[in-house]
Amino acid sequence: MKPPTPIPVALARCRDYHSPALDETVRLLLNTISCRPGRGARVLIKPNLLAPKPPDFLPCTHPLVVRAACQFFLEAGARVSVGDSPSFGHGIKVSQKIGLQQALADLPVTLVNFDRPKLVRLSFPGGAVLLSHQALTHDFILNLPKLKTHRMVRLTGAVKNYFGCVTSVAKGFLHFLYGDRSCRFEKMIIELQQHLPPSMSLLDAVVAMHGRGPVDGEPYHLGLLAASPSAFALDTAIYQLLGLQPADVPLWQESVRQELAGVRPEEIYFPLEPLDSFDAGEFRVPGRLQSLNFHPWRLTKSAFKRAWAAFT
Repeated sequence: MKPPTPIPVALARCRDYHSPALDETVRLLLNTISCRPGRGARVLIKPNLLAPKPPDFLPCTHPLVVRAACQFFLEAGARVSVGDSPSFGHGIKVSQKIGLQQALADLPVTLVNFDRPKLVRLSFPGGAVLLSHQALTHDFILNLPKLKTHRMVRLTGAVKNYFGCVTSVAKGFLHFLYGDRSCRFEKMIIELQQHLPPSMSLLDAVVAMHGRGPVDGEPYHLGLLAASPSAFALDTAIYQLLGLQPADVPLWQESVRQELAGVRPEEIYFPLEPLDSFDAGEFRVPGRLQSLNFHPWRLTKSAFKRAWAAFT
């Protein structure tokens, strides 16, 4: 049997978000992975917009990385939108709070809320999700996650970031329906990409989050931007960098069980910087993981928080 074609994971150094080389670095990474959706393509840039907090809120993709990605696609002649379904509040309101709207103010970019849910059936019995109409109707998605720890899944990167294409009101119910039930939550996350337009991923790990994530962790200066045509390959590279094994990360373990392309280190290569150029020796991940399941009281509390964030 012919061995699988290796998948590129492009790594590049970025000293800080205000570096003059940020735009050039993002351009280099996206060109290296042949990210070329075509002139006139409708491109959705999907960062991680967690909650409406003060500017440069650590758990969110940094506004200047989003801006650099927007400029890349605008220069290529694409029509660019930016959106996400935050855990709390609406995408546009979160964009205003964290400084993203201001960062994009002089660019011909549309900020969108992820609403108008569409029911999509999943492959396992009874499985379904409500995906945003906005996420489904673009020609191409640039998945733009933030590297951070997560007390339920240990680490969240490129694959987990697609969960933001689920409309926010449905997220808590998916935890309730699929959490801690025969890996159904992990299977749901993994399958989301099959129902979305073609996509590639660019990871913001210039200042990552370690410790207790995904909200109140601590900054970890990794100085890294990374890109790949495969979210699975990109996450596998990061797992390697952090010295993790599939058994440590439920999403990775389920991806390996499904034998997906890019989930084994030998299936990827690094066309730019080698992996050992970056020091993650002090990066701390959570120990014992919390339950994925939202019990009725927790589900009600979560729904109230989302409603209150949207109202205020």
